Amino acid sequence: MPAISISRFMTLVVVLLCTQLHLAQAADAVLEVRVGKQQQTLALTDLLKHPALRTISIPADVSYKKPMQYRALPLLSILRDISQVDTLQFKAADGFVANIPALSFRGGAEAWLAIEVPQTPWPALKEGGPSAGPFYLVWLAPEKSHITQEQWPYQIAVISDVTPLHSRYPQIKPNAAVDSAAWRGMQVYATQCASCHRINGGGDAAVGPDLNRPANPTEYFHDTYLRKYLRDPAAVRSWPGMTMPGFADGVMSEAQMDDLLAYLRQMALQK
Repeated sequence: MPAISISRFMTLVVVLLCTQLHLAQAADAVLEVRVGKQQQTLALTDLLKHPALRTISIPADVSYKKPMQYRALPLLSILRDISQVDTLQFKAADGFVANIPALSFRGGAEAWLAIEVPQTPWPALKEGGPSAGPFYLVWLAPEKSHITQEQWPYQIAVISDVTPLHSRYPQIKPNAAVDSAAWRGMQVYATQCASCHRINGGGDAAVGPDLNRPANPTEYFHDTYLRKYLRDPAAVRSWPGMTMPGFADGVMSEAQMDDLLAYLRQMALQK
């Protein structure tokens, strides 16, 4: 057997140590649950022993853009009671925040908490980056509850119950009637945009820029290109590290886009 070089040996040692460190960190992962009277810290190792744990297949995974298989728990198997909850909030380690109406978890779609097994880690979402783990909200039959791509939060650190976004941040409300396009557009913003962006400093997320301060996109984008940007951001401009997804017609209809733009135009008057 040929002798192994010192440099090769040291490389193997570093790889082994990094692998062991990753396994140790993954095994130590915890999920904070703050829903009603349920105030818990759930350890990944304990969740992997839960009697409801199953292997599930996701035919069209939103984050990985391909079929995926996970060890997962029905979300409601770890949440004691959401009968009085208006909105469930999922905070991710990277600052992404998904506020999902509790009704979505009582409909036809099935919400599952996918758990990354340390010994068989998931692929990286991007080359050189982290995976969607250790905790990832995935859905079976998402179309039954009109689940959008923004409602598949990954790298989840905290699950809590909250009131609607506009009740906590009144600065995002348009000065318009509740049956107006601008008001409907606020709901589109809350579902599709608030996971990453704030309005007038109001919101939970800390990923993308504020959509109204210092300038509103309707003030510096021609309407045609703003619509094109929402559908396919890279077709208008791109940059290293770009994470904004496009909103296909099946995710945001033309009518919803019209409402969203009406909302943004109104908010441009309410800085």
